[in-house]
Amino acid sequence: MTTTPSATSGIADDSAELLPIATGARTRAALRTLIRPDRGRAVLGLGVLVGATAVGLLVQPLLGRIVDIVADGRPADALTLPVVLLLVVAVVQGVTTTLGLTQVARLGETVLARLREQFIERALQLPADRLERAGAGDLTARVTGDVARVAEAVRSALPEMARSVLAIVLTLGAMALLDVRFLLAALLAVPVQALTARWYVRRAVTVYADQRVANGAQQQQLLETIGGAVTVRGHRLEEQHTKKSAARSRRAVELTMRSVHLVLGFYARLHIAEYIGLAAVLVTGFFLVRDGSVSIGTATAAALYFHSLFGPVNAALVLLDDAQSAAAGLARLVGVTDLKESAVRLPHQRTPSAAAVTVDAVSHAYGPGRTVLHEVSLTLRAGEHVALVGTSGAGKSTLARLVAGVQQPTGGTVSVAEGKTAPSVVLVTQEVHVFTGTLAEDLRLARPDATDSDLRTALATVHALEWAEALPEGLATVVGEGGHRLDPARAQQLALARLVLADPPVAVLDEATAEAGSAGARTLERSAEAALAGRTALVVAHRLTQAVAADRIVVLEAGRVVESGTHDELRTADGPYAALWHAWSGSRAAPHL
Repeated sequence: MTTTPSATSGIADDSAELLPIATGARTRAALRTLIRPDRGRAVLGLGVLVGATAVGLLVQPLLGRIVDIVADGRPADALTLPVVLLLVVAVVQGVTTTLGLTQVARLGETVLARLREQFIERALQLPADRLERAGAGDLTARVTGDVARVAEAVRSALPEMARSVLAIVLTLGAMALLDVRFLLAALLAVPVQALTARWYVRRAVTVYADQRVANGAQQQQLLETIGGAVTVRGHRLEEQHTKKSAARSRRAVELTMRSVHLVLGFYARLHIAEYIGLAAVLVTGFFLVRDGSVSIGTATAAALYFHSLFGPVNAALVLLDDAQSAAAGLARLVGVTDLKESAVRLPHQRTPSAAAVTVDAVSHAYGPGRTVLHEVSLTLRAGEHVALVGTSGAGKSTLARLVAGVQQPTGGTVSVAEGKTAPSVVLVTQEVHVFTGTLAEDLRLARPDATDSDLRTALATVHALEWAEALPEGLATVVGEGGHRLDPARAQQLALARLVLADPPVAVLDEATAEAGSAGARTLERSAEAALAGRTALVVAHRLTQAVAADRIVVLEAGRVVESGTHDELRTADGPYAALWHAWSGSRAAPHL
């Protein structure tokens, strides 16, 4: 039995327990931790950018020098030196800026790659029920939209922000060197800019965080509607799902428009600050030149300095837009990477024991009022093959996933005997993913150091070597998305071959032969039997022929163990298993009557 989201679940999932979002302090701490291994590159990049910006500040005094030469009526050849120096400054600044920005960009990409790795590692370890409570849309939005936002900030906003901040600080210092009164005049624009930044940040944090959540909810609704399209049509729920999708889309659009209005107000306030600052510098220059305190060239240099601040100041403040959006995305990514180990590690207790697996009073619920297992206790002896049997919804797949460690029980414990191999338990379900790459690469996911001979042996064990070698390029044939298509039965044999390569002491098969259909059922069952040879196995039986071959059969009913024994014992006990067996065998015999 496999579980899929209900087509109607989108109607009541507003209460979904979203994955955590890190606080601002925790996000900054995580960022410092990510940067720490590359501190040398950070210092180098910052140092080069400081040098490039300092060299660029020579442009305004040189232009002021040219103004003084012209104003004093000096010979034309007096312009040669300042003009040549302007060319030298331009070349040096261009080269050093390129080197500095390259170092900063490399730093950003390295940190982003490290963050992605941590995110994927944590996301892959999250218990399935935790993801189900959050909804696929939340995780999808984080791994797509949020990663894209952070990546864009790293590639463009981070280098530009570093460059802008350095230019602002050094330019203000240069204005002070010309005359401290020019600096004081320029600083009249700061209160307006500071109030603008505060006004923007206080609103942007909430808007962008809400926007990310709204986008996640929108994606969740679309995923559920499209994924359950057949059920939606079958139950005539098209209008209901359309209204739900429209409502979530409107919410996302409303938040987007709020962010647009926020940015427009931000720019309007910045223009007021520029006018105030430039007017103050020009008026100050007028009075200083009139009093003979500075030359016309110096006043010109001061005005050019302040004008040159328009770019970096506006860029730094405008980048607050990207920074707030990226910060919201980063907080959502760190929220996942920062999950406690107990929330992502497999719940198994590793104990030295004669039993391979011990399930002790395990209960499990997918939410309030959705308990599927009730204090189930089960012991699998080393080398024993146990079949789980029961009607749909009895809890077979849930128990299988708990034993495999894919999910955590909400009550009780699952203990696995200590083994020499890792992983100690491998789960194979009917939903098999064929990864893009060569067949050999797909197999080596289970054991990276496996030789070609090991791969062929594993394929031969599950009776798949013949068709594998008959592929256009044998083991080098590209399979998966865009490659050679494997039918469900062959994909399942590939999964069983990976099980053989991983060589775990305990294997869990959750209806692993269900996708084969009647024609390939026996072949796939033979493959499964071969893959399980010599291992402890828990098999969710899709066909009762699998139960017949098991050492012991455990019957689940409404989340409880109601019977346990061999096929012959249970068939003659006239209990739930006998009823299932008679119904199954009778349906198979009916066509031959």
